[in-house]
Amino acid sequence: MSVPNYRLIATGVGDLVKYSSSINEINRVANAIFRFKKENFPNDHITSTRAKEVYDWIMSLAKQKMAESERNELLTQFCQQIVDADGISALEKILKDGGVNSSRTNEDINLFSARNFHAEIHKHSKQLYLDGHYFHAVFEACKVYNKLVKVKAQDNDDGKSLMMKVWNTKGCLKITPCVNETDHNVQEGIMHLSAGLMQAVRNPTSHEPAVEWPISKEDCLDLLSFMTFLFKKLDDAVFFKEQKQ
Repeated sequence: MSVPNYRLIATGVGDLVKYSSSINEINRVANAIFRFKKENFPNDHITSTRAKEVYDWIMSLAKQKMAESERNELLTQFCQQIVDADGISALEKILKDGGVNSSRTNEDINLFSARNFHAEIHKHSKQLYLDGHYFHAVFEACKVYNKLVKVKAQDNDDGKSLMMKVWNTKGCLKITPCVNETDHNVQEGIMHLSAGLMQAVRNPTSHEPAVEWPISKEDCLDLLSFMTFLFKKLDDAVFFKEQKQ
């Protein structure tokens, strides 16, 4: 198997984003994904400062001591985050021509399947995850959880305030009888976990651009596992209309 041509890829991706991204956006994504400092790689043929920024990041990645599969995964993630939706097809060709296959792999499918995600995660987030859109995979799962809580609670509130209302010990969704201290602790725990999901994950992904709030593959899988736990608790919850606030 030939070694990927990172110089060719760096040049192509730089040309692809030089009019659609900013240096700040490129650096925000790079600093969120990479764990190394960017080096400078002189190239007189690159005149765009944004294209040069991309070039330096990718060439710095190429120098890191790591497995080629890990390097290519980081490369693909970085590129997918800085390229807009209209440029994805062109990006796929650049990576392929440079010797990097960015399409979903058996490893990705196995990683997703091994988590035993809830059916709603499979329905709304699987394809996004496999396509490398980790930010949107998480966002879609958050939206679905929020919506299904609304439906089961028969409540039109939203987000954190919804979760604090319907999951509390006097709310309408119960996963315990709420008759002793342990019952109350568990019930309130689900309330706070659900509210935290809305505040710490749903809100940022609904208000911030993906390039400014990147989510890694590992974080995506962990968050989807966390939401699977909450989806299962929602499945088990009993609705008590008379206790609705």
